[in-house]
Amino acid sequence: MSTSDSEGQSAPAALPRVLKAAAAVIAPGTALTAVLYYFGYLHVFYFCDYFGVHSTTLGFTAEDYLLRNVDGLFVPLTVVAVVGLLVLWGQRLLGPYLARASSARLPITLGALGAGALLSILGLLNVFGVLALGLAVAPLCLTVGVLLLMAAVRGYRPAPSEWSTIAEWAGVFAIVSICAFWAAGDYAASVGAGRARSLAASLPRQPDVLLYSAADLGLAGPGLTETPCTAPNAAYRYRYAGLKLVLQSGDQYLLLPERWAPGEGPAIVLPRGDSVRLEFAAAGTGAKDWSAPC
Repeated sequence: MSTSDSEGQSAPAALPRVLKAAAAVIAPGTALTAVLYYFGYLHVFYFCDYFGVHSTTLGFTAEDYLLRNVDGLFVPLTVVAVVGLLVLWGQRLLGPYLARASSARLPITLGALGAGALLSILGLLNVFGVLALGLAVAPLCLTVGVLLLMAAVRGYRPAPSEWSTIAEWAGVFAIVSICAFWAAGDYAASVGAGRARSLAASLPRQPDVLLYSAADLGLAGPGLTETPCTAPNAAYRYRYAGLKLVLQSGDQYLLLPERWAPGEGPAIVLPRGDSVRLEFAAAGTGAKDWSAPC
């Protein structure tokens, strides 16, 4: 067997060794949980941030972060699956042709080398703040660029030794992993803010909330009204109408005035307890009854 053949065969043997080494340090299940938790945390953070509320005040648990990101994962998982299939099918269709037509390898190698260098430079410029790219564009550019550069270099000249190949794969694995977290963070922030904007736009269609309180809470906001309860034996002395429930987490309610808009009134974080009671009705159906004295 020639030296070039043994060099060319080192890559398939090196990649499993790199993956085994990574799995020995970080269990695959732990890594996946970390990505999901990170995605969920940023999703919730930017969702609440749109309403001017810091998410840590709402007492979200690790389970909340893991569960609240499920709907946002459909798009990236679908994209990854489709791209993976296209790459596999392209390799299956073009692989035999490229193996026979050695004259076609050089243009493809040079194209991959140029595209990989350009994409990698764009990603690095974003890292150092020289260039501002769109949502998740920088990590994707860096990932694709590094993979193209590796494919071009290895297609032209394999690594000289097995240890060099292992180091090469380890570097690529590290860059791709970091960029995956980076892209997940960008996408999670966008999804969280997008969900918040959608909810704010649909506030008039959300169920009406009537809040009873034993004490004067001093709540105010667009569309929110306070009515003192004059009944002598009333357990709750004040009633607040014109509210919408955004979410409940732990022992906290996040409420908005029904006419809330960014910059027009605060969001309300209210602790659960025996001193408050919430009543719900379909949007618009309870407003007439709740205007009566209590």
